[in-house]
Amino acid sequence: MSEKVNILIVEARFYEDLADEMASGAIEALEKAGADYERISVPGALEIPAAIRFAADSGHYDGYVGLGVVIRGETTHYDYVCGESARGLQELAIKDRLALGNGILTVENGDQAWARAARDRGNKGAAAVEAALRMVELKSKYGLGR
Repeated sequence: MSEKVNILIVEARFYEDLADEMASGAIEALEKAGADYERISVPGALEIPAAIRFAADSGHYDGYVGLGVVIRGETTHYDYVCGESARGLQELAIKDRLALGNGILTVENGDQAWARAARDRGNKGAAAVEAALRMVELKSKYGLGR
């Protein structure tokens, strides 16, 4: 791509330490790729798709990265948050043709979350960026703009 890609990171800040680690991994990947980026935060994973949809109407971004962590608790709330946040992002990708990287971790406990979030381990923040950048490339390839 000849022009710099502009990516919006939307991060759920419910688990602050994990959010910081995932955002750091995402930012490192974006800087390595030479992309521009902005960050916004939302209260939790369920709000990520809506925030991306609001931002998409601005036309300022080529792609989007959703970052968050959902850890299973004692109620079925976990199942709804996991399913609906993933469904919301998938719907944005398919119906609205948005280039997205889904970095919402859905895990059983804190150890699993850290294994996926830590930059020296799973680095799922960077993986979500790589997915978004690849989808930006595919949109461009098929003449759908960036």
